[in-house]
Amino acid sequence: MRILQLCNKPPYPPIDGGSKAMHNLTRGLLASGHLVKVLCVSTPKHPLDLDDVPADHRERTRMEGVYVDTSINLVDAFTDLLTADNYNISRFFSPDMDIRLIKLLSAEEFDIVQLESLFMTPYVPTIRRYSSARIVLRSHNQEHILQERIATGERNILKKPYRRYLARQLKNYEIAMLDQVDGVAAISTTDTAKFKQAGTRTPITTIPFGVDPKEYDTELPGGAPIFFHLGSMDWLPNEEGVRWLLDQVWPRLVRKHPGARLHLAGNKMPRDLMDAEIEGVTVQGRIRSANKYMALRQVMVVPLFSAGGMRVKIIEGMAMGRTIISTPIGAEGIDCTHGRDVLLARTATEFAEQMGRLISDPALVQEIGTHARELVRVRYSDTKVVSELIAFYRSLLKG
Repeated sequence: MRILQLCNKPPYPPIDGGSKAMHNLTRGLLASGHLVKVLCVSTPKHPLDLDDVPADHRERTRMEGVYVDTSINLVDAFTDLLTADNYNISRFFSPDMDIRLIKLLSAEEFDIVQLESLFMTPYVPTIRRYSSARIVLRSHNQEHILQERIATGERNILKKPYRRYLARQLKNYEIAMLDQVDGVAAISTTDTAKFKQAGTRTPITTIPFGVDPKEYDTELPGGAPIFFHLGSMDWLPNEEGVRWLLDQVWPRLVRKHPGARLHLAGNKMPRDLMDAEIEGVTVQGRIRSANKYMALRQVMVVPLFSAGGMRVKIIEGMAMGRTIISTPIGAEGIDCTHGRDVLLARTATEFAEQMGRLISDPALVQEIGTHARELVRVRYSDTKVVSELIAFYRSLLKG
């Protein structure tokens, strides 16, 4: 099968959830014998450096990027407000990218054009004009739900109405786009159900994030459990969750367990958190290897309240046999069971109680981690994910 993968940012290096989701699927498709061409948007925040891409992978994917300045521009944002365009989406459209796409589709034939995220849908008209390929939206999350949750948590009285407006506008756009593509590969069963509730007749299936379990070391370090959070702090839901953890949860825990330890790491860590002196808390910024960081700690905490889609870090933590404590929203979209392969907590009191439970019963860390690892092997392995995606693509081509 010939697949054109259009990405809203470089899938390599796979350093965050979005890039890992794209890269792992590309790798799995190639391993299954399919031909994949990768064309991505290269942005100021996420530039493509082909010298960093392994030669073999670069040659097999013929990876290339087109520079698009997606930086926030107040004039453009205001113009879109007047024209009813959604600025979250429109800033990913570029004439240069459109021209490159036209040349590519005029020179080559593809069976499938895979749009990685809603942000690549502005190119659907061009694809329709120059290709007979089936167009599939690989939805990493329901973007409007994320924006709705962020708007709900916005404390700035000037920003809040604008965020709500963007969320409503994005919802209308996202629902309308369901009927403009030939298929939707949602990243979770939760998202699949919500898309179907919108009333579209477009075929929808669930294609979750996948990993190769053999790449993850499951050995647990000894000693009392160390709690950790790992995530980019320039993503608002992460910062929101970490501050809640430090302000509402951690004081409750250390009152009962004075020796508790919490480690925080992530790109763009706020300076006030880096400088803070909090009992039992160690804070650092960007780290070189997420897997090495997780390998030295036992329990991942995911205090999210405005996320959407599926948390890649949770799947990776589970693949390493780590115990996860998460809010229900943080674990949304993952087929996990509270008390068996994950621990869920809705309030600060519940979160502190689950953390204290693991301190009091260290054997539970091993037990839940083992079940989590098995869940990943059965449900979220690359092999299973890719086979399900190809079966979906074949059904679309037959139709």
